[in-house]
Amino acid sequence: MSTALKSPEVKVPRSASEISRALQRRRIRIGLLFVSPWILGFLAFFLYPFFATLFYSFTNYTGIGHAHLIGFANYWALFHDSLFRTSLFNTVYYTAVELPLSTSVALGLALLLNMNVRGQQFYRTVFYIPSIVPLVASCMIFVWIFNPTNGIMNSLLSDAHLPSPDWFFSVAWSKPSFILLGLWGLGQPMVIYLAALQGVPKDMYEVCALEGASAWQRFRFVTLPMISPIILFNGVLQLVLCVSYFTQAQVIESQDIGGPGTSTWFYVQYLYTQAFQFLKFGYSSAMGFFLFIITGIITVVLFKSSSRWVYYAGDDR
Repeated sequence: MSTALKSPEVKVPRSASEISRALQRRRIRIGLLFVSPWILGFLAFFLYPFFATLFYSFTNYTGIGHAHLIGFANYWALFHDSLFRTSLFNTVYYTAVELPLSTSVALGLALLLNMNVRGQQFYRTVFYIPSIVPLVASCMIFVWIFNPTNGIMNSLLSDAHLPSPDWFFSVAWSKPSFILLGLWGLGQPMVIYLAALQGVPKDMYEVCALEGASAWQRFRFVTLPMISPIILFNGVLQLVLCVSYFTQAQVIESQDIGGPGTSTWFYVQYLYTQAFQFLKFGYSSAMGFFLFIITGIITVVLFKSSSRWVYYAGDDR
């Protein structure tokens, strides 16, 4: 019986579409390989803590033993907690004053530093340096400057025959003192605004000058619309920093300089106390998730309303 000879296999050339799909899959695998450290970090340090916080907010977990589900009891207890309401009010007060004030001051400084004056680089450096000073060091400097007994500020006010507030010791002046401290480190948003101002086309100012527009009109109808995306960007960043205000208040109060009573008791401070002093991780998780919801709502409102006042190049609306 004869054995049939096997014909050699012939490789059929792949089509151009198959080659393109293969290259695309290869690029995706390589891309995922390069971004895998970030993906792992995001899952471990952001996504998992988020869902863990959401889960623990419905429990009475103390960090020891098992977590027991208690439903919405933690959220219900928040609105019956006077210290929670006080810390929420202090944080809202600080945010409502600090956010527009810091935006105005940073933008004003950027406008001044954008002028062609002698020593321009020196002034830019001087205004930027406070933003790179560590927060703890900045707090200690302010404690020394605003010391009601022998501080430099009260000495200057006394020499000028003006009232000398107790600053961090006073109920009336404690929160304004923290607001002044917040204005100390505006170098970073100032630099961002300065870069945005230098990106405004000069010919637009020239056209306005030929039309007889005043300095205010040029600022109102040219400068503000052109840098409005940067204002939105800095505004969202400052909002997050304001609602999560913690380090400065914690450092100053640890030096026995905190405002009397709970006048400077901020939201994240109270959350930290509940979690790491009283071991109420369930209650503090509810506070954290409540803060996330409030911040998310405000951010969504900002982005939704931005279509009315933010201008993007090429936007024909």
